Formats: sequence, structure tokens, C-alpha cells
Amino acid sequence: MHRRRIASLLATAAVVAGTALTLVSHAGASAAVGTTALSSNWYASAPYLMPQSNNPPDPVAVMAATGQKAFQLAFILAPNGGGCTPTWDGTSAVSSDTAVAGVIGRIRSAGGDVSVSVGGYGGTKLGQTCATPAASAAAYQQVIDKYGLHAIDFDLEEPEYENDAAIGNELGAAQILQRANSGLFVSVTMPGTAAGTGWFGTQLLDKAKALGFTPDNFSIMPFDGGFNGAASQTSALEAFHSLLMSHLGWDSATAYAHEGFSGMNGKSDAAEYFYQADFQTVLDYATSHRLGRFTYWSVNRDRACTTTTDNGVCSNVPQSDWDFTKFTAKFAGATPPVSTTTTAPATTTTTTTGGGGSCAVAAWNATTAYNGGATVSYNGHKWTAKWWTYGDTPGGPAGVWADNGGC
Repeated sequence: MHRRRIASLLATAAVVAGTALTLVSHAGASAAVGTTALSSNWYASAPYLMPQSNNPPDPVAVMAATGQKAFQLAFILAPNGGGCTPTWDGTSAVSSDTAVAGVIGRIRSAGGDVSVSVGGYGGTKLGQTCATPAASAAAYQQVIDKYGLHAIDFDLEEPEYENDAAIGNELGAAQILQRANSGLFVSVTMPGTAAGTGWFGTQLLDKAKALGFTPDNFSIMPFDGGFNGAASQTSALEAFHSLLMSHLGWDSATAYAHEGFSGMNGKSDAAEYFYQADFQTVLDYATSHRLGRFTYWSVNRDRACTTTTDNGVCSNVPQSDWDFTKFTAKFAGATPPVSTTTTAPATTTTTTTGGGGSCAVAAWNATTAYNGGATVSYNGHKWTAKWWTYGDTPGGPAGVWADNGGC
């Protein structure tokens, strides 16, 4: 599990109470603050970085040294005193934040972007304090709007991970946000085990399937659980691949395309060791199998220990600064991972209902994954996918498909 010790927090900020937002389409939210989305492979490679704690490094210096363009800023939590409003680390209200906004501005000025991670190992999660998925989504929508986000990560860990209602709130919120924010890159991160993930992880997959929710990836964290070196991690990833197929009904290629790795560099909290060579081995596995994500915890630790052995701020293995971040940059350059989908053999429909002609595009298939912009025919109409989708019927309540009219 992520045992993320916060070495130093900013002074507690006032938490501003807010009313729940009514969620509508936020497709223009990011444009309103002048941000441009990166290609999805950068969000899929974004390593975690705590911008306010654990001696945060200068992200622009890291970008210049490694070529990495995106970072996963951590973590959004419920206020330490309770409530359903978003804060950084449980202490700094998002509504009044200027510090993290400044960090994001510097990253974007250097040509990069950020995703924001909600949850993590410590603190109280919004899924635990918000009453419903809609209330949770409203809280997270404040974060998306505040920073003009194109990507968000749901890092679902203990004790929330073992709370069925809280996980329902988180997954339901993720689904609402995915539908309300066109093109939003959504990752779900969970603990890893030698079997891929544990009982609570398989329950999470089952709940996502029951909701009809498919994120861009489900990622496991194969560390702090009896792991040691790359072979144990790739074995866990292969086991998780089998779970994705069996619990979500995906074929092999679709499962790989929506599977992610979230590692830990250097010495883990459980005294496991992962060296640069281990990262290279897992990277080779990820790119050869076209996994949907490759990231790690954390950039704050991506430097050698000199005056301290504090596991929150250095790796406790021999290295040069930012060695491990270079692997995420390589992943982003190796493949645009989430563009890989499995398609069934193409068939066409010749129905003439509604448009008087034939639909000369492939018929929609319930077992095919489609990227945004894909076109299909269904019930005599041509449809275009607004974002990545799997199993959502054209014209159905998910609102994934735009009706282009009869054909």
C-alpha cells in the first residue's frame, strides 16, 4: 500500500463551505483558463508529485532534465475537520488555493500539464464524507474547474478501499465526471498483490462493471506487499490482466490497453527494493504489452539520500537525480497507450431506416472498445463516440454517442 508520510504540511487553511454543484457539461472549462490538453500518453505516464509536502522538487527543473511533460499532483482529501469540500492534504482549501495553482502555472508555462490525484493512503477521503456519488462528483468538479484539468486519478486505498459505500461514491463520482467533462482522462489506482489485486480490488472491478463505468485504466501498485524486484511486479501485472478479463469480460488486448502500473522507486516502506534495472524491465513489459499506464511514487523521492534517509524525500538507492522519472518519459514516447483498442471484425449494415441510404460504417458491437471520434451504425443511424467507450449503447442514457442522423 502507499504509506505516504507527509514530512511537512502548510499551515491549515480555512475551509470554505460550499453548496453542491449541479453538474452540466464542462467541455469548455479548461479552455476558460487557457490550458491545452497534452496527448493522453503524457497523462498515462505522469509520476506522482506532492506539491506542498515532502520537500517538493522544482517540476520545471525535472522537466528540463528528463523530458517529462506531466505530473500527478497529490492528494485531494476531505477537510481534516470533516465535510464535503476538496482540500490539499486535508488542510488547504482548493477554493482559496494560490500555491498549487502557481506550481501548475509554471508547469504549463514550460509546455507541460498536470493530473490531480484524489485519495491516497493517508487522511480522510471525500468518498467517506460526501453523502452520495453526485455530492462527491460536485466536490471533485470544483478541482477540475479551479485548475482547468484534463486528467484526474482516483487513488483508492485503505481504509476507504474496504468501505463499500465509499468506493461506490468514488466510482460513481468518476463516472459522472467522465460524462460531464468531455475528453477527461480518468485513471483508477488500487493496491496490488501477487494475485494481481486482493478481494477488495476484485469487488471494485465488479462494482465498476455494474455501474457501466470504464476508466481509461485500472492501475495496480505492486509494492509494500511482499514484492521484491521486477519479476514479482510483472507477474502481478500478468495476474491482474487475467482479472480484468474475467471480471470485466474483456478480451486480452482490451485488458492490456486498460491496465496500468504504479510502482515505487528505490526502497519501499516495507523495505522492498526497486532499482533502475527493475524499472527498465517493467517498462519493457508495459510497452511490449501496450499497457495503458506507467507511473510511480514519487518524484519527491527521485534523488539519492545524502543528509537524510527519510523515505519520503529520497530513494535510499544509488542514483542520480530524476533517474526514475526518465522511465515515465520513455513510456510516454514509446507508445500512446490508451489509443490501443480491440475491434471486432468489421461488419456493415445496409439498413435504410430514416435516411433513405445505407450506413457504410461498421455496425456497433457491444464487445468492442471505441475511441472518441469512432463512428458506427445502429438502428439506421450513424453515431460518433464523444469519448472512449465500451458497452454503451448508441442513444442510451450514458450519452456517449452523438447521433449524426439517419443513413
